[in-house]
Amino acid sequence: MSGHRWAARAAAGAAVVALTVTGGTLAQADDDIDTLPAEEIAERARDALLDARSLHLSARGSVGATGEEGSVDLTLDREGNCAGGVDMGDDGSVEIVKRGDDVWLKPDAAFWKNHVPIGGSTFDKILDGRYMKAGADDPRMLEVTEFCDLDTFRELMTDNAGDADFDGLTKGARTEVNGAPTVPVTRTEGGERVTAHVAAEGTPYPVRITVRGGDEEGTVDFSGFDRPVPTATPSADETVDITALLGRSVKPV
Repeated sequence: MSGHRWAARAAAGAAVVALTVTGGTLAQADDDIDTLPAEEIAERARDALLDARSLHLSARGSVGATGEEGSVDLTLDREGNCAGGVDMGDDGSVEIVKRGDDVWLKPDAAFWKNHVPIGGSTFDKILDGRYMKAGADDPRMLEVTEFCDLDTFRELMTDNAGDADFDGLTKGARTEVNGAPTVPVTRTEGGERVTAHVAAEGTPYPVRITVRGGDEEGTVDFSGFDRPVPTATPSADETVDITALLGRSVKPV
């Protein structure tokens, strides 16, 4: 489903954005982090993000050259559990729950109409507000299961670590994000301005990353570090098996 692809690009974009302003030494708590050089703040922020066992990610804006607008609100961990959703504005939204070997999706009517124009309205009527359930290894669910796994996010950052370049980073004055003190670290290159707001107290997590002027414009907020993903899953009477709904074809819908 194209909505899944938007969410995957948003999550991947968040990782790439984090990489553009962060590098790698041991993350540590430092309430005086704003006294450090921009490069060292960036290094600590990246390692703090990589060390997280779970987190809440909220991304909004446009991702990729197509300029698709939307948002992702997701809590995820290294075990591949997640809960949240994807909102594509007029194109629809999808609620997502993944726990262990199972994944549940609940697209709204607008999603079915815009992304599955042939037969989508029928699927919507059959579901009647329920989730469709599948095994996490179902080929049709691969894009969902990949971006639901925090390890996928971490691997993307690690694989691209060699591209990190600290030249040109600048540090701003202490400010606040969601009521908490942060230190902004910014890179400006090729018309794109990327700013990571790093927690100024406690562990130096990047709590907000903004991108302006490039292919990926928007804001990514990180919170809920090391808090467990909600364990609640849809009940049996709230679900419809995906095989019964869509048949046995492995083609994406």
